[in-house]
Amino acid sequence: MTIPAPLNFRKIAALVAAAGTLFWLYTFHYIAHVPQGDGSGFQWLAVFPLGMVFGLFFLPVWLLVAINRLPRFTTLVGVCGLIVFAIIWAQLISEFPKS
Repeated sequence: MTIPAPLNFRKIAALVAAAGTLFWLYTFHYIAHVPQGDGSGFQWLAVFPLGMVFGLFFLPVWLLVAINRLPRFTTLVGVCGLIVFAIIWAQLISEFPKS
């Protein structure tokens, strides 16, 4: 019987950061395809809170993954960032005009 290998939190943190980064990039695509509504372009204001979440959570995660420091904390920060993304995105989806 072999002993299971310990979790590699650095790889997990990198995967979480990649998921957050890809989701953040996807939000630009989604917002670009939202129906115009009144034509004012105010739907693009949603980019700011999403960008702040990316900057506050995922940029530090990428930095800590790159220098291989605090892997468990880094994973926790990344998961918290995904949760914050989900909360903000759910609110934004309810406010975008339906097609």
